[in-house]
Amino acid sequence: QVQLVESGGGLVQAGGSLRLSCAASGRTSSWFVMGWFRQAPGKGREFVAAIAWSGSNTYYADSVKGRFIISRDNHKTTVYLQMNSLKPEETAVYYCAGDGDYSTRYYIENQYKYDYWGQGTQVTVSS
Repeated sequence: QVQLVESGGGLVQAGGSLRLSCAASGRTSSWFVMGWFRQAPGKGREFVAAIAWSGSNTYYADSVKGRFIISRDNHKTTVYLQMNSLKPEETAVYYCAGDGDYSTRYYIENQYKYDYWGQGTQVTVSS
């Protein structure tokens, strides 16, 4: 049974930082990519960042490039999202996703190509 559990969300002022964690358990050894997505109130879920489960390739949405950093531990059990210079419009529920399709950049950014999801963690950025 695969389980993804996010943590680290909270309230932060604009310009501040937060670090999200996603702990993965179960059969994850065959995965190729994990990602972070977010969903703001009244909006659809959007891609934020992804990381290859093996190797070091990372991928970012243009809106967060240069401010967010995705990483994972060497045991490949936890994925992190370091978020810097946060903006109020980035207030959202942040979800981690596992077992994505690594074949194309389009699929890496596509929420429908991920098979496993965490419950989400709320990030609120005050102005």
